[in-house]
Amino acid sequence: MHSEEIEIRTGDREVVRDLNAECAKFLRGADGDEGLLHLWVPHATAGIAVLETGAGSDEDLLATLRDLLPADDRWRHRHGSPGHGRDHVLPALVPPHVSIPVLGGSMALGTWQSVCLVDTNTDNQVRRVRLSFLAG
Repeated sequence: MHSEEIEIRTGDREVVRDLNAECAKFLRGADGDEGLLHLWVPHATAGIAVLETGAGSDEDLLATLRDLLPADDRWRHRHGSPGHGRDHVLPALVPPHVSIPVLGGSMALGTWQSVCLVDTNTDNQVRRVRLSFLAG
């Protein structure tokens, strides 16, 4: 298995960050022709999603998460900025992992699909993502 960790700067705002370019670069370096690409976010307040980006779905996801997980004082987990407890619930809805088939050296995604880091935690501006390739 080939594995490496990359760093993603998310800044001080909620983001859905497309990782397709980083995944493709990783697969080239891993000589990943056929197998499985696995992404893992070793954070308690971020997740990985597969969705369309650039046509509004990324902003719709963030808006939906704001509706489901409001940044208010209802959360028992209270360190960090106001409402930060919601960020610790996020991985139950947007899991911190995804596995994608790799065929012919490319991720077997649909036409409009992107692998994305989802981060609502504005207190943590740098994230790590572990990419692992298991040849098949």
